[in-house]
Amino acid sequence: MRDLMMRAFGVRGFVYACIWSIAAGVALQAAEFHVATTGNDANPGTAAAPLRTIQRGAELAQPGDVVTVHAGVYRERVNPPRGGESDAKRITYQAAPGEKVEIKGSEVVKGWEKGSNDTWKVTLPNTFFGSFNPYDEVLAGDWYEGRGGRHIGTVYLEGNWIEEAQALNDVLAPVGRKPLWKAEVGGTHTTIWAQFKGTDPNAGEVEINVRKCIFYPAQPGRNYITVRGFVMRNAATPWAGAMSEQVGLIGTHWSKGWIIESNTISHSICAGVTLGRYELPAGTKPPATAPGFVKSIEYALRDGWSRDKIGGHIVRNNHISHCERNAIHGSLGGIFSTITGNTIHDIAVLGWAAGPESAGIKLLGSQDVLISGNNIYRCNRGIWLDWMAQGVRVSGNLLYDNACDLFLEVNHGPYLVDNNLFLSPTQQIKDWSHGGAFVHNLFRGKIVVEVHPRVTPYHLAHDTKIAGLAAGSGGDNRFFNNLFVVIGQLFYDKYDIRTGGNIFYEGARRYVRETNYLDRSGFKLNPKIEQKDGNVLFHMQVDAPLSHPGTALVTTELLGKTKVSQLGFENPDGSPLKIDTDYFGKPRDPKHPSAGPFENPGAGELILKVW
Repeated sequence: MRDLMMRAFGVRGFVYACIWSIAAGVALQAAEFHVATTGNDANPGTAAAPLRTIQRGAELAQPGDVVTVHAGVYRERVNPPRGGESDAKRITYQAAPGEKVEIKGSEVVKGWEKGSNDTWKVTLPNTFFGSFNPYDEVLAGDWYEGRGGRHIGTVYLEGNWIEEAQALNDVLAPVGRKPLWKAEVGGTHTTIWAQFKGTDPNAGEVEINVRKCIFYPAQPGRNYITVRGFVMRNAATPWAGAMSEQVGLIGTHWSKGWIIESNTISHSICAGVTLGRYELPAGTKPPATAPGFVKSIEYALRDGWSRDKIGGHIVRNNHISHCERNAIHGSLGGIFSTITGNTIHDIAVLGWAAGPESAGIKLLGSQDVLISGNNIYRCNRGIWLDWMAQGVRVSGNLLYDNACDLFLEVNHGPYLVDNNLFLSPTQQIKDWSHGGAFVHNLFRGKIVVEVHPRVTPYHLAHDTKIAGLAAGSGGDNRFFNNLFVVIGQLFYDKYDIRTGGNIFYEGARRYVRETNYLDRSGFKLNPKIEQKDGNVLFHMQVDAPLSHPGTALVTTELLGKTKVSQLGFENPDGSPLKIDTDYFGKPRDPKHPSAGPFENPGAGELILKVW
């Protein structure tokens, strides 16, 4: 090649060509833009002359570039104007290693005036809020069932949010069980009353919402973005309906290939992370009904709902809490994604954003999604897979202290639930679907089975294309190598299901036609969770080894095909699967694996670190 270039250009031309190649290579190198609270947006964004806002970094960043943000509090909404070009050439936003970077959707407010009792008042010009005043925006949307008139803003005292009162007189009265606030928006000013018992709000830190989101592109199609290492909180997020644009504190907005990792995300009025859809054009949005949602899926297919253009996100190792609707939510936009290693708690527990969709993880359309290794507790529901859970795998998750651990709504499968600890003692599993496989789980609470005749889609294998529509019929589930504790009867007796290798403790009753099982109903396994020194410990008493002649390695062949979709249980690439490792990744006995999430854990009193 060198000789060819010299013959073509001559020696001098070859030298010039080399210089041009080096210069072009330098120009094409990824740039790193630095942001600091001491910076200025007129600066070039170098480490020595940083920018002041993350948004300015977003405006400058091109595919392959990195925006590094240094320690401090940033009160802004980041609206990336572009994304990357591929997984290898993405735009990365990151907190500087070892530095605490907070991005807030709230502003500190001073100038509170003392009224009667412990009630204080502040009046702000509406210009303080710009074009978005959350105290003039009420929660409303598809299937919203909460209290009418509840606003999407709130008031925070020292980082803790305060509940909105139903009437101003409630705020003017003495403080009751919990402090309250109320706002009135006029033509030019907004007045907020709030109760601060025994506290001077001008001496402490009182914040109010001014932004609906923190990191969210205004337009769809901002692909291949990484957001890493931030503390993001205090967003006045609107209701994210199943057929509406889904604005989250951080969200992908109908895009592809995001990585959201190692962030602390909290205090979103509705959703924390959204992997959701776009807003349908005015006049085309179907009614909020099951047939209407089917129609919206047809529109989504028309508008690019496919593996090539949408989904494929990674949401991992985040700490998500105090969101009043979801920690992670997606309608159609979360397909082919991985949600792993997240701690999720205190989700939808105050009842502010009541109605369907409330859960730690809520997905509509979860083709080939992996939900694994998450710690989910103190949530209204833990995981809710609604419509078109096909090829999804829920594996190795820890769920406890939830009102419901797992809700499967009108799905046709195949979907796989394996190696999970379902430890909430109330309505642990709500099964309104069929075509599932439950393998090597520990079930502590009640399983409730219902059949819902809604007509919902099923798809081609590993695809979004609709293969057909079918109503729910119940049954067609598989239960292999599970541990059941104190749940009463399985409630599947009138349905046709497949079972084998299960062990029943503490009065748990088997499926009426089950034959290949072990009855230890007279023994108390006594499973319980202990949070200690930042870890989660699992205690249980085991009377004998958990393997027995009835267990067998669970494979694609054993699980067979689902009745409606006529698809087998396999890996996303179409290869056969084997459940040959346990909750910890330990290899399982290939002939007679242990029942439950743990392979050969021993006998006696066991204490296992599960998080």
